[in-house]
Amino acid sequence: MTRTLTQSFCIGIAGFSLLLAGCMHASKSSTANAGNVDWGSYGLNLNGQRHSELTQINTGNVKQLASAWTVSTGVKATFQATPIVGNGVMYVSLPFNHVLALDAATGKQLWKYTHERKAGWSMCCGPANRGVAVSDGKVFIGTVDARLIALDARNGRKLWDIDVAGQPVDREQQDTLNGSDPNKTRKVTGGTGVGIAMAPVVYKHKVIIGITGVGYGLHIDNPRSDAPLGAVIGVTGRYGRPGFLAAFDVDTGHQVWQFDTIPVKGWEGHFATATADGSHFERDIATEKAALKDYPDAAIFGGGSAWSTPAIDTETDTLYFGTGNPSPQMNDVSRPGDNLYTVSLVALDTETGQYKWHYQQVPHDLWGYDLASPPVLFQYQQHGRNIPVVGQAGKTGWFYIHDRATGAFLAKSEAFVPQHNLFKKPNMDGVIVYPGILGGANWSPTSVDETRQKVFVAAMHSPIKYTVHETETGNGQQPMRYTASEPTEDARWGLLSAIDLHSGKIAWQQKTAQPLVGGVLSTAGGLLFCGEGNGQFNAYDSQTGQALWHYQSEYGVNAPPITYQVNGEQYIAVVSGGNSLFGFKQGDSIMVFKLSKH
Repeated sequence: MTRTLTQSFCIGIAGFSLLLAGCMHASKSSTANAGNVDWGSYGLNLNGQRHSELTQINTGNVKQLASAWTVSTGVKATFQATPIVGNGVMYVSLPFNHVLALDAATGKQLWKYTHERKAGWSMCCGPANRGVAVSDGKVFIGTVDARLIALDARNGRKLWDIDVAGQPVDREQQDTLNGSDPNKTRKVTGGTGVGIAMAPVVYKHKVIIGITGVGYGLHIDNPRSDAPLGAVIGVTGRYGRPGFLAAFDVDTGHQVWQFDTIPVKGWEGHFATATADGSHFERDIATEKAALKDYPDAAIFGGGSAWSTPAIDTETDTLYFGTGNPSPQMNDVSRPGDNLYTVSLVALDTETGQYKWHYQQVPHDLWGYDLASPPVLFQYQQHGRNIPVVGQAGKTGWFYIHDRATGAFLAKSEAFVPQHNLFKKPNMDGVIVYPGILGGANWSPTSVDETRQKVFVAAMHSPIKYTVHETETGNGQQPMRYTASEPTEDARWGLLSAIDLHSGKIAWQQKTAQPLVGGVLSTAGGLLFCGEGNGQFNAYDSQTGQALWHYQSEYGVNAPPITYQVNGEQYIAVVSGGNSLFGFKQGDSIMVFKLSKH
């Protein structure tokens, strides 16, 4: 079994001293008896369920929830972090990879680590970071400049700092766009590059993390500050590199293993036109096979970012993670075949990184349907059997369920967002698709109430127009091709869904004014917490969907909430800093709530 926060170290708030007596072998039960219940990992536990057994705050008293403390961090930018809480200390990663340690009961700052990025390093995907991992007396963070850093949990002192990904990759050039394309002169906010967005996870003395931004495409800014990203553009060419997930020794940072998300051999797959879950794809297989001779090295530009923190099965030492789109994004001329293992759920051996199985949701992806939302492990009841499974909420708008041991597809939910032209190929006239590149479920983590067999999903409806363009290159050469995905003028909204795992049906659904991105928290107190881009932070009855409580923040609440207990008192926490990609107001708040005593 992995060591917990309490097994690894005990930290006393007073003077923030390391307590040696009586805490080196503290267990979960002793922590609970002392009145503390931690949020020890990105998904609460290694299963990634984000469902707390705390009941002090419940449907009967949630209306009494009030602010306990708020901290303004001073860094106003897209804020996506999940705070980690252990032994009364909260650890929060800020945009641009600064880290705070706070007294979890009062918000008092204990220490701050200020990150210095590499000179000249261009961020592929903005400044956001999704959290830290805490174990073995250390705080681990992956950075926007593709480093993995270990800090001393007592004082924030840097212990080691390693370069995870090597040199950055050149971004696609905007001057390849057609002269009549308005995106040619608009501001570029990101492109193909290398960084780390996910929160690490620690297991058996290894810290596990993956890189993002490989084959990301050009990000074109929207001239309206309150609007979503203007366009994502994939240009045909030799851009990108393979992504990977890797494990590092917690003491030294030495790499233990690395799994490349694009295999050197077999990346073309079997040219699938259908998947086991019933999805069918328009593909010109003959043309793709003929193109293999022209692009034999397509795999070295393959893409496949690792966006989401893995879930880990401690019984079998297996980890599960999702992969991103192939490179070039949305543009398949130079990448024939299925483009394995992109847009896939992948299972690996935690000790060696060896491949166990994969399930590709979208072969030869043309739409940006990354597996961005983290996988979650739970016991699934089907035909009278209790099956260990892995679930994942797709950008496609379905929740998928697989046998954990074999990867066999078992079921998927009914669609939790509207679907239209889901897998229709882009063309020069433009095709409107939804969910599309922004997804049904984007990176937002889900929550699973295993006892009640329900999964809760925060998602969005945001129609996208995909258009293929060609630019004359002269000298008798083939025209340069690129594909743009741009939001339409259609209405957008969010959908918060409770899905019955027995039937796959929507048990209840709440429509919100804006797309939902950030994630959810469910509790045994019968509550479901979720934030919105307009700054509302809401509590619902998890069984009925009835809205019970809300708090209005100045900034968008677009991060996953957590809950924890200190000295017998339960708290709810969430960071509030908006999201620039969706036009939600950016800020710098860490907000913590508890029951009012009045």
